[in-house]
Amino acid sequence: MTFSKILIANRGEIACRVIRTAQRLGLQSVAVFSDADRNSLHVRMADEAIHIGPAAALQSYLRKDRIIEAAKQTNAQAIHPGYGFLSENYEFSTMCKENNLIFIGPPPNAIRDMGIKNLSKIIMHDANVPVIFGYHGDDQSDDTLINEAKKIGYPIMIKAVRGGGGKGMRIALNEGEFLDKLNGAKSEARKSFNDDAVLLEKFIQRPRHVEVQVFGDMHKNYVYLFERDCSVQRRHQKIIEEAPAPGLDWSIRKKLGEAAVKAARAVNYVGAGTVEFIMDENHDFFFMEMNTRLQVEHPITEMITGTDLVEWQIKVAQGEVLPLKQDSIKLNGHAFEARIYAEEPENEFMPGSGLLTYLRTPPTGEDGKIRVETGVVEGDEVSVHYDPMIAKLVAWSTNRTSALQKLRHALQQYYIGGLKTNIPFLMSLCDNKQFQMGNVHTDFIKENKDALFHIQQITPTIAVAAASAFINAQQQIKYNTGSSFRPNFLQKQFLTLIYDNKNYQFQIERINSSKLNITYENKTYPVEIRSSNDELILLIDGHQFRCRIHIDGDTCTFYSNVSRSSFDFKLQSPSFLAQLATSGMGGGAIGGLATSGDPIAPMPGLIDKILVQEGTHVTQGQPLLIMTAMKMEHVIKASKNGTVAKVNVAVGKVVKKGDILLTYVADEKKQ
Repeated sequence: MTFSKILIANRGEIACRVIRTAQRLGLQSVAVFSDADRNSLHVRMADEAIHIGPAAALQSYLRKDRIIEAAKQTNAQAIHPGYGFLSENYEFSTMCKENNLIFIGPPPNAIRDMGIKNLSKIIMHDANVPVIFGYHGDDQSDDTLINEAKKIGYPIMIKAVRGGGGKGMRIALNEGEFLDKLNGAKSEARKSFNDDAVLLEKFIQRPRHVEVQVFGDMHKNYVYLFERDCSVQRRHQKIIEEAPAPGLDWSIRKKLGEAAVKAARAVNYVGAGTVEFIMDENHDFFFMEMNTRLQVEHPITEMITGTDLVEWQIKVAQGEVLPLKQDSIKLNGHAFEARIYAEEPENEFMPGSGLLTYLRTPPTGEDGKIRVETGVVEGDEVSVHYDPMIAKLVAWSTNRTSALQKLRHALQQYYIGGLKTNIPFLMSLCDNKQFQMGNVHTDFIKENKDALFHIQQITPTIAVAAASAFINAQQQIKYNTGSSFRPNFLQKQFLTLIYDNKNYQFQIERINSSKLNITYENKTYPVEIRSSNDELILLIDGHQFRCRIHIDGDTCTFYSNVSRSSFDFKLQSPSFLAQLATSGMGGGAIGGLATSGDPIAPMPGLIDKILVQEGTHVTQGQPLLIMTAMKMEHVIKASKNGTVAKVNVAVGKVVKKGDILLTYVADEKKQ
């Protein structure tokens, strides 16, 4: 059963992750790619690469037949599915078996049984794994579901039976909103899984999401590699994870692990799997679901156990015995993983896309205590067609406090230009006292909203630092040299930067090659530029700090270590922009949003449904169209009463952020 070549049926960071382990083991790797990923990092890393279709996942990464054909064409003996896409697809794993290809994952029956949530609950109940009270029946009529919800008692969790990643999931707090939430869950489930069946569960208030990494082999050996806490989430999707879970004593940890092994044994599981539990404030836990694949957050388990779980997957798929027995698996230290997304946390975590015009990652060092798992490099695009995750930042240390400090410091050294990210939010999360104490639960972000979403102010120091960095960058371009200033530089210069419609005006006076005075708001600040490398070291009015600047078209993005945020200043000097365009430091200008009252696209996405037509009269709050982006559905609603004058889009069209979707004439008398 030994193989020498594997095909990775995935993309991005997980494809790169699998390729690295394959190379270390001396295995050849085959990548598959869509039109959007033709020049992606995973394609460049692999020994071979096969094109499988257009950018849309349904026409490429979800095409089972094309992936099977790619494996045959390249003589690959095994397929690693990564996570997402086809990783938990019963039909695909069956097709692999029928085509004499080794599926590096569990047997098809385990995928099927655990993939159907109501069936999995029955199996777990029979295996004496704690299961939360709910309805898992086949009768999906509205009347039946309403009656079952009354029996369970509100609040109710509605879940797609084939769900995952927060898709097809809604919470109904009372009977009055149940049908609306039910219809929303069913609609999303139908789109995501082609199955709108749901189950109902009692919703536990302020629960924790704790999951256990399990492994099984073909010889009926099973182990658990401790637990991860993934409680801090937005849109029911994880944003930061840690291992082990904070605040658990060893007796609870052992019970969790043993329950997870029971779950794996009940379905004759083989390979890597994750058993997810929901835990209440008394540390009582209940089976939620089993993910029959490698998890996004698997690196933190590797960090605390000193293992390579992809290597384990490959060895088990070849028929080998598990590398370790349970009593040989030791827990060492603590690890965090922060998912770095292209999104706007302050705008309800609205996903984004675009070009990574600037990318600098924190140093990882040789000790392996910091890991950056990514599938992109500077110049790559975060595509509207796929998940907006840019990277996973992983930090390990001997205890939770120091691991969190390492994560915070690494986040401070992560710089991304070209699109907004959640890095400032993650830094704010690391600074939160409740999070530092481990008081986590799935409502954590909601309950700590005021503390986490503070508005970063531009202090005079930040303003002066941004001006200093900009002038330094300007002179480097002007003279094509690493030194900051030249003798023929103007003694005085005026600069205006614009942020949030406010003008920041500066007068700059050169003192010598590394010193200048900057006057801002009638105060003069002495500035010394001690370094002009990729990271500037500025001494401003006696205070030293580090910063970076990235210029892209008419936007100057400023980062500093004294701020959790980056600031996108607009440049007022048009004469400098042409110089920047040919300097190699910038890309195209960033387009602005539409300023009319007409509905606009809040993010890049695909038009899924148009609910009105020209001539339709609409009222404020009425749904106008539905667009999908980053695997989510978004309803665009009317902001006022009026009559639709023109529909500017069509179903299936990809729109950019800020595109005007339709125009309508307002009912002036009713406004």
